[in-house]
Amino acid sequence: MLSTDEIRKIDHEIALVPVRKAACIEALKIVQHHRGWISDESLHAIAAHMDMSAEELDSVATFYNLIFRKPVGRNIILLCDSISCYVMGYEKIYEHLKTRLHIKFGETTSDARFTLLPNPCLGTCDHAPALMINDDLYRDLTIDKLDDILKEYK
Repeated sequence: MLSTDEIRKIDHEIALVPVRKAACIEALKIVQHHRGWISDESLHAIAAHMDMSAEELDSVATFYNLIFRKPVGRNIILLCDSISCYVMGYEKIYEHLKTRLHIKFGETTSDARFTLLPNPCLGTCDHAPALMINDDLYRDLTIDKLDDILKEYK
């Protein structure tokens, strides 16, 4: 079941587009913002509100890598794996994250503090390697910078 606040925000997004289904990504983002991820129950409730089948909405949800269909950590790390980041030291950053956090791509730390995901581009190729944690972009990464950055997130 969707909350009153979720429905209000989704209906606002629906009012902005000519076809109800066109707001489905925003609806997914709204519910994910409130709940942290999109459970099967949430997906069915959103689909019913959007006049879509659950299968149709799930195909949208699973296409986008920032719609989470399983629980994630409190902090989402998006490590850029573009060619620019790769050339500028992406592998060292990834290896350090794997060692420090004891997780690989697609995994969440045992304390649910971090989830690590690859990202094809963060749009900052001139300052590679780069990553984002939640909405915070970090550029020109080094191992030393990375350790300091991780300390910031609880």
